[in-house]
Amino acid sequence: MITVIGSINLDLIATVERLPSPGETVPGDSFKTAPGGKGANQALAAARAGASVRMIGSVGSDAFAREATALLANGGVDLSGVHGSDQPTGVALILVGGDGENVIAVVPGANGTVNREAVVRAGIAQEHVVLQHEVPLDTVEAALDAARASGAVSLLNTAPFRREASRLLAKADYVIANETEFDLYAATLALGGADRLAQMRAFAEKTGRTVVVTLGGEGVIAATPDAMLKVEALKITPIDTVGAGDTFCGYLAAGLSAGLPLEQALRRAAAAGSLACLKPGAQPAIPTAGEVDHALTGSG
Repeated sequence: MITVIGSINLDLIATVERLPSPGETVPGDSFKTAPGGKGANQALAAARAGASVRMIGSVGSDAFAREATALLANGGVDLSGVHGSDQPTGVALILVGGDGENVIAVVPGANGTVNREAVVRAGIAQEHVVLQHEVPLDTVEAALDAARASGAVSLLNTAPFRREASRLLAKADYVIANETEFDLYAATLALGGADRLAQMRAFAEKTGRTVVVTLGGEGVIAATPDAMLKVEALKITPIDTVGAGDTFCGYLAAGLSAGLPLEQALRRAAAAGSLACLKPGAQPAIPTAGEVDHALTGSG
C-alpha cells in the first residue's frame, strides 16, 4: 500500500509559442483544464504503475473539485481520505512554451487545510508514504515522524523549493529533488563539497538516507550511504514536461513498494518520467505500466 499525503489541484493550461519575459504579453495557442497537484499526480502515477494507493488531501465545494479528482477515481485510487474544505479547490496556472518548458503559479486553496489531524486519521502503518511541499510543512513533518514511528518507508519530494523545509529532508528515507532544488537545499544545508555529486554523498553519509536527483533529459543520479547510482532517461523530444517529475516520484514509490532494487526502481521511474513528456498535461500524460515495460524493452 502507498499513502500519498499532498495536494490536489485543477490545472489551467495555456500553450504559447514561447514563454513570456516579465511584463510581456504573448498570444496563446490553446487552453484546457486537467486534474493536477503534485500529490494527486504522484498518487495516480503510482496507481498506473500497478500499486494500491490511497490519497489524503482536501478539495473545495466548488465546480473544480469533481474534475480535480476524476482521474484519481477512474484510476482506482482510494479517495476516502480526501475531505471537503470551505476553501476553494487548489489551482495551478500553467504556461507551456513551444519547446515544452513551462512556468507554473500555484494557488493552494483547500490544500492549505490538510493538517496534522489528517495524518492521524490516515493511520500510517508499515507502508510507503509519499509527501511533497504543497501542503503545510507541519503536516509534512507530522507524516514523516509518523512514518518513522510506524516503520513505514517515507519518500519526500522536495518541490516546490521552500527554504524552511530544509530541516525536514533528513527525516525522509528517500529525498527526491530536481537538480535546481537540490542545489538550493545543498546551499541552505551548507553541505560543502566540490560539486553536486560530492554534496549528494555528503548528505547521504551524514543522514544515512538516500537522495535522488532528477536531471531532466540526462536521467537521474542517486546517492545512498554506500553507493552512487546513475540511470539514463529515454531519448525523446519533449512535448510538455508538466508532471514528469511527479510521474517519476509515483513510479519510484511503486517500484520500491513492490520490492524492486533501487537501481531497477529508478530505471522504471526514469522511463515513466520520459514518457510523460510525450503528451500534454500532467495526469493525462502519465503512462501505464504496460507502456513503460514496452519502452524499456524497446530501448534494450
